[in-house]
Amino acid sequence: MPGYANELFFSPRSSSINGTSKHADITFFIIQGLANLTENKMIFFTILLLVYIIILGGNGLIIFVTLTDPKLFSPMYFFLHNLSFVDVLFTTSIMPNMLAGFLVDQLTISYSGCFLQMYFFIGLSVTGRAILTVMAYDRYVAICNPLRYTAIMTRPVQVLLVVGAWGFGALCPLPATTMALQQRYCGPNVVRHGWCDPSSVRHLVCGDTSADNIVSLTFALVALLTTGVLILTSYVLISVAMSRMGVAQRLKALGTCTAHLTVVSFSYSAASFIYISYRVANVSPEVRIIVSVLYSALTPFLNPIIYSLRNKELRDAIRRIGTRFRPAVMSAPKKIQTMT
Repeated sequence: MPGYANELFFSPRSSSINGTSKHADITFFIIQGLANLTENKMIFFTILLLVYIIILGGNGLIIFVTLTDPKLFSPMYFFLHNLSFVDVLFTTSIMPNMLAGFLVDQLTISYSGCFLQMYFFIGLSVTGRAILTVMAYDRYVAICNPLRYTAIMTRPVQVLLVVGAWGFGALCPLPATTMALQQRYCGPNVVRHGWCDPSSVRHLVCGDTSADNIVSLTFALVALLTTGVLILTSYVLISVAMSRMGVAQRLKALGTCTAHLTVVSFSYSAASFIYISYRVANVSPEVRIIVSVLYSALTPFLNPIIYSLRNKELRDAIRRIGTRFRPAVMSAPKKIQTMT
């Protein structure tokens, strides 16, 4: 039995002349993760756990505040709580599984679970960028057409824009994931990444993956360039409109864009950095995984911090939430003392 397991899961791939594999198909994958960092395992586990808790807490707070505070019932905050919801789902698609990898000797994931993780990771990443694009359009309308803002950004339009962002995110990874699912995989079944990363899983395919590479690259470019060009166009038009304003108006308009522009800059800078790291040949797999994790956690981690620091309305709403709950907390001991 051990010899069969080695042959099935850990032997190098080989194929016959007609392209059929000599190995049986695999039924699950082993996620290598940061297994080689044995000495620093618990340090990385603690850091990632704290980051994940902050992501859940910070984005959860934004969702709660924007849904319950009447003063934040505006299009900008409607899009913001959708972005926070995407960030929570995006990190949850990989982080719990990766944290579990630090606590077990060998982290496995089922065949179908691997491709579900792959689909949701890519799809939610694209959805996040699509919502950032929608938020850029919202800022464009607010600054360039302030008198018609409420007439343009009606509730049905807001819902339609968000549904479009989710639909775009759901569509983009579908062709590449479907093609990957139809491929035949053989040993070794070790995914040299922290999760079911598409390029890492593609290395385990028995046959030719050139078509998969083309489709994956095409839809990645469509997702990045479409959202990037639309965001850039919105800010170019905003810059033109701001150049015609007075100093006071210009500063006010800039203040409404700063948080969003900062998040967009971080998001695309991190994506560029990880792209470069994957093209550097002498970078170890562990460093690539760490860079990928930082990229995946950076924007969801920073979003609540940036919007809380840069947005006075949101800060005031959080403060109101705090004062609303404080009397209830303070009155609890008094009730206990009265009863005694």
